Amino acid sequence: MKKSFLLTLLLSLSLSAVGQNNSKKSNSNLETITLGGGCYWCIEAIYENLTGVKTVVSGFSGGKVANPTYEAVCTGKTGHAEVVQITFDKNITNLDEVLKVFFTVHDPTTLNRQGADVGTQYRSVIFYRNEQQRKTAQDIINTLNANKVYNSPIVTKVEPFTRFYEAEDEHQDYYEYNKNKPYCRLVIQPKLEKFEKVFKDRLKKKK
Repeated sequence: MKKSFLLTLLLSLSLSAVGQNNSKKSNSNLETITLGGGCYWCIEAIYENLTGVKTVVSGFSGGKVANPTYEAVCTGKTGHAEVVQITFDKNITNLDEVLKVFFTVHDPTTLNRQGADVGTQYRSVIFYRNEQQRKTAQDIINTLNANKVYNSPIVTKVEPFTRFYEAEDEHQDYYEYNKNKPYCRLVIQPKLEKFEKVFKDRLKKKK
């Protein structure tokens, strides 16, 4: 991956909608999208720190089994992907930025895996809820591929959203409560540090 070019390209894409219409804050300004980029613990920890994001919920989408458990999804037999369901305030951030973060913090060129996490449950996927979400996602993918930002083509699937199943309580805010565990220190922390470096001006203020 040409990392410097990737960051330049992503950050140069328009964020013109960010910060506009701040006087019209209501539920109508909230938008939700569901993203899978490997282990949901990693992706959740990152989006919880992006300004404008209201909620991040870890769960499962894209499978064929109702009410799947974490253990069942881990077998790879349910067809679900580990995902995070992100709801954000369009007055503060926008879909472009949410997807830029997505393509910065995971590798969209590895099929059904992220690092040592292997299986269809770790696939790279964007579940869109409307035509604008589908088009925005596909346009970014096309731009990245056309500019050969990665050494291999992007394999991220762009699929219509059907159903989201929330993961068990112990999988919510996992990083926040387990920072000293080896997986958090060795896998999540480096991704979070990369995000904080690239999007340093877009981080939530620490309470």
